[in-house]
Amino acid sequence: MSRSEVTAFVALGANLGDATQALRDALANLAEVPGIRLVRASSVYRTAPVESSGPDYLNAVAEVSTTLTAPDLLNALQSIEQQAGRERPYRNAPRTLDLDLLMYGASRIDSSRLTVPHPRMGQRAFVLVPLAEIAPSLVSAAQLAAVAGQTIEKI
Repeated sequence: MSRSEVTAFVALGANLGDATQALRDALANLAEVPGIRLVRASSVYRTAPVESSGPDYLNAVAEVSTTLTAPDLLNALQSIEQQAGRERPYRNAPRTLDLDLLMYGASRIDSSRLTVPHPRMGQRAFVLVPLAEIAPSLVSAAQLAAVAGQTIEKI
């Protein structure tokens, strides 16, 4: 990895339409963005909606290596969401695709548009479990224990 590349982690989720295909397409689209290299992706997990409604979600986490800045990476993620038909009628609405920037290297960002590390990732099994699968050193046993009551199923 060259010095200009940053390792970032992206959470993927979908619970409308063909969620499995939406996650596959999102990973493929992510890998096609100039300045982003898909390093690996977790297994897919099924979870009940958290602070949301609708059918169960399918979730995964991807590790990417990127030369994009964090705001530019966020723009790329939101563009992929829009291509997948993402609508935002209200907060935490069911969605065709949700891409969240979880971590961007060791950066701490707190702007009106982006907070990294993601402020709620430590409260969500659908983030921590797939993240632990591909980057176990980033998730502690205590963090996993804190979300152990949340139902999550590897599929």
